[in-house]
Amino acid sequence: MPTADLVLSGAKVRTLDPDRPYATSVAVRDGLIAAVGDDTDVRDWRGPGTEVVHLDGAHLVPGLVDAHSHPVWGLDMATGTDLSGVTDLAGLRAALADAERTDGWVTGFGLDHNAFGGRPVDRDLIEDVLHGTPALLRLYDGHSALATGPALTLAGVHGPRDFAQRSEVVCDASGRLTGHLVEHAAMDLVAAIAPRPSHAARRARLVELLSAMAATGLTGAHVMDAGDPELIGSVAQETVLPVRLRFAPWCMPGADRAALDELVAVQGRGGRHWRTGGVKFFMDGTVEGGTAWLEHADCHGQGTDAFWPDPDAYAAAVRHLHAAGVRTATHAIGDAAVRHVLDVVEGLGPGGRGAHRIEHIETVPDELLPRFARLGVAASMQPPHTAYTRADGTDEWSRRLGTGRAGRAWRLRDLRDAGAVVALGSDWPIAHYDARAVLATARTPRGAASTRAGLTGLEALEGCTTHAARAAGESATTGRITAGFRADLTALELDPVTAPADELPEAPVRLTVTGGHVVYRGK
Repeated sequence: MPTADLVLSGAKVRTLDPDRPYATSVAVRDGLIAAVGDDTDVRDWRGPGTEVVHLDGAHLVPGLVDAHSHPVWGLDMATGTDLSGVTDLAGLRAALADAERTDGWVTGFGLDHNAFGGRPVDRDLIEDVLHGTPALLRLYDGHSALATGPALTLAGVHGPRDFAQRSEVVCDASGRLTGHLVEHAAMDLVAAIAPRPSHAARRARLVELLSAMAATGLTGAHVMDAGDPELIGSVAQETVLPVRLRFAPWCMPGADRAALDELVAVQGRGGRHWRTGGVKFFMDGTVEGGTAWLEHADCHGQGTDAFWPDPDAYAAAVRHLHAAGVRTATHAIGDAAVRHVLDVVEGLGPGGRGAHRIEHIETVPDELLPRFARLGVAASMQPPHTAYTRADGTDEWSRRLGTGRAGRAWRLRDLRDAGAVVALGSDWPIAHYDARAVLATARTPRGAASTRAGLTGLEALEGCTTHAARAAGESATTGRITAGFRADLTALELDPVTAPADELPEAPVRLTVTGGHVVYRGK
């Protein structure tokens, strides 16, 4: 009989396998689960080369997965001064006055729209404290930024631009550049010349980041961008990636048949603990930026346009990829965006079931909820985003939507009750990657969503395990602790199902195992 590489014993194992929901021991061989049961069931798997870890009553669950993250793209997004703690304009100005200069620039990230106190995002509010230094400050949503006049000049941006996607170089009523750059194409104009970490720095930060993610119990992430295959490949050849990465490169407006065929061709490429699987679309932007696609304009008169200027072109692209067997994930925050994606999937017929997903889903009316389950569309949602809103409705997200639509915030509970697959994530660097916080806020949503019931402890755990696996089309290989499945495992001191939600974010992580490799050991 072959022997195991790793045996975990003395645990309270919650397998999420209905045929054997609980166990105490697990044996691992060649990156897969070899046996699950009690000590008697795994005794014969022990050999002279087997590492045995006694978990002393820790709670072992399937490896936690972040169903929406950007660990590689985020290396460039989260650079410079961390502005996530800034709450008002005075705090922003103070942070910028003391900010470190890199190659003569100030860069920053994580800036909350609410810090402007309802004022339009405008470089005039900060330029005097920068004394002519070019600056690029990314707002927390990842879809907008503020650039100073010197930065715009260096980038050759002197007025509005036309884009193939819904992007904008914002000008005021007089035609003056405000510095507010909305959506990716506009931000890229300045980001392309702003300081960027070196390859060596990005590599070091990637390894550090993935290790830190594993320390929160994460064993996998659905990466909603193409990442950097060269960087990931080189790291994966030299060491074990502590977090398994599944990439979905972007398909942007204007993609022709050749571009779509290239997206088909890259499917399945990868290496140990990483591969390309799926394609990411954007059907809209963000509520705070005025680019969420809404059925009725927001309170600023914005939000009535799709990210794809021709929504039918999006539908054609999805059909092309679907016919080639490619799974899709579509960013859709507003009600009109969500409805359009559901309509497109419905048009694919029965073959579309289980192959497509929608990301974010921040506000939707009642009638859309049952369509997720009926069409087999997974809902990929990020509970920590609720913290950017306020229960009293004074935040930018709530003010833009108005009371009615803000009252339909992050309907996790309603979607589960309607029978939908609900996968959970953080959208790092938009919110912190800590898997324990994702579980906690799924149970007790914050801000505008705080008046709604959250998920149960079991449903939250499923969102980071079995439902994440279903959203990726991987239910036959991961998401449960059962023989033959990937040996991706997380051990916590507290039971993530029954422990109080407010205790979960600080729950000690005892062990993280990815592909049979122990990638984190707690104290």
